[in-house]
Amino acid sequence: MKFREDINGLRAIAVFAVVLFHFKAAWMPGGFAGVDVFFVISGFLMTGIIFKGIEKETFSILKFYVSRANRIVPALSVLCLVLLILGWFYLTPIEYKSLGSHASSSMGFLSNVIYWNESGYFDEASHKKWLLHTWSLSVEWQFYIIYPLVLVALRKVMSLDKIKITILLATVIGFILCVIATYKWPNASYYLLPTRAWEMMIGGIAYLYPFKNLKEIGKKSLELTGLFLIIFSYLFISKDNYWPGYLALFPVVGTYFIIQAQREKSFITSNLLSQKIGAWSYSIYLWHWPFVVVIYSFSLNDNFIYLGIILSVLLGFLSNKFIENKKFRNDFNTLFSYLKFKPLYMVLTVGLMGSFTFISQGFTSRFNLTADFESIKEELVIPLRSNGYCFNAFSRSESNSALVDLEKGTNCYLGIKGKPTSTLLFGDSYAGHNEPFFDEIFKANNASFQSIVTNWCMPSLTENFTGPKTHLGYKQCLLNRGYLKENLNKYKNIIFAGAWGEALEKKQFNDVESIIERSAKLGINIFIMAAPHKYKKNPLDSFYRSMYFDFPFNIDEIEGNDILMNKGNELLEKLSYQYSNVHFINRELLYEKGSVFTKNGISVPYSLDGAHISMLGSKSSADYFMKRNEYETIMNYFQLN
Repeated sequence: MKFREDINGLRAIAVFAVVLFHFKAAWMPGGFAGVDVFFVISGFLMTGIIFKGIEKETFSILKFYVSRANRIVPALSVLCLVLLILGWFYLTPIEYKSLGSHASSSMGFLSNVIYWNESGYFDEASHKKWLLHTWSLSVEWQFYIIYPLVLVALRKVMSLDKIKITILLATVIGFILCVIATYKWPNASYYLLPTRAWEMMIGGIAYLYPFKNLKEIGKKSLELTGLFLIIFSYLFISKDNYWPGYLALFPVVGTYFIIQAQREKSFITSNLLSQKIGAWSYSIYLWHWPFVVVIYSFSLNDNFIYLGIILSVLLGFLSNKFIENKKFRNDFNTLFSYLKFKPLYMVLTVGLMGSFTFISQGFTSRFNLTADFESIKEELVIPLRSNGYCFNAFSRSESNSALVDLEKGTNCYLGIKGKPTSTLLFGDSYAGHNEPFFDEIFKANNASFQSIVTNWCMPSLTENFTGPKTHLGYKQCLLNRGYLKENLNKYKNIIFAGAWGEALEKKQFNDVESIIERSAKLGINIFIMAAPHKYKKNPLDSFYRSMYFDFPFNIDEIEGNDILMNKGNELLEKLSYQYSNVHFINRELLYEKGSVFTKNGISVPYSLDGAHISMLGSKSSADYFMKRNEYETIMNYFQLN
């Protein structure tokens, strides 16, 4: 297609926003919408290439794929290769294993599916994923694979005009699907092609139905309107909004307008800086995110943000000049000649390297570690059904409602199993991480307890939920709460545990207070577990680095994120003073000072992920609690007989 300066300038506007958002979200809260701008541009260009070929009856699907691979694969493979090499020297086996998985999925253009199954795009954990940004490349490639196949198939049964109408209708249907899915399945709608395809197809509509006979004043007005819509999305939309959904219309329609304006010599898009950044935009996009991860992972100060941006642009320039602009052969005439297609070997080589890194568990053989550390590491996990506890956790990727079951969710006991009990532990994953704690306590007291614990299932009798209601945990939670409501009178002791800070944040704290007050008025002994200290980053990552690379571990260097969690603890402790049968077990009774404990001479953080407590941390908390003077007093409040 003819080179268009306005589209190249649009790329600069898109990558500028994405880079600023990733390095410091406060600078451009909705900068992630720059990816949506890229999607529209891509749809416009691909539709033009495919339709011109179909109209002339010269379009080759294989040559289209080769052309796209020549453009995308070389720079991506170099990035993945560099990260795999550096990771060998600087990443722990856990981190390196994850990088291997992400590198292979990125080269196979399936990384969006992998990330969807792991966590949300805006979750704190995503800042540790070196190739997170490749999700958008995977979406585009999936579109590149399917789109020409569909158009070529349609051409065999209908005219070009009817194909254009079909694309128009498919875009409208895709948008409606996106809006519905964004609220029902927010993580899936962010990452997956079905809810993103309409953005690329709107670009196609810009090609198929161009605005004609626009005067210069009309073009300027259209361009400025489009720019306003894009800038509005960058500044007034944030990660707190559901995305993409209907709000994605702002950057998508804005990009559509600028493409339709066709202002080739616009100062906004055709100035020298925009043209250079636009030309380097793909490589800048590739290289900027690893610098973001470095700054986050090593807690570097804000001065490194400016250095990261400069290096991103510099490496983007070098990558564009020496990798992107390198001409790879694309004139293959026979199937055998495709064996000379070099990007294919790049995909295979880097993909296999990543896969082998994943399969080898991140090459633990790189390190010589003590048996004491290895035994500790095995228990730095969340307690689950699979490792002997009762936490009925559902993974993000599970979608089978048959997994939700009242009997399975409520019929689980710990401590001295088989002994009759009138004690219940109830709550969300923060109750789950306390299961080893009470398992040790109740074994020491020759007693058992029932545990009913599910993801995000805050102690409550309402239908409110701190997690996404599309998650299977919500259905299980409603069953759990229904069981609790019907059987509340049967218990002499109930232990409530939860992410009290999240209850405050989601305005569901009254629900927690209500169930405590209701239970207390029934004469039940209520025990409320303090939520642990919350951090902005996972202390366990720093602990692993200290062990693998032999440098001191200092948890005090990790910034806290504890304001809401601590406030929730304070409010519940204050509530407990109103009832003689409500007892708050505070942090001072549960955790040693500094939020670390000593095991086999090694200082270990209680925290598993910056919030929850690990299985070993929970057991160590029980040991610490049983040595406190208050232990006997609290246990006397329990009616265990």
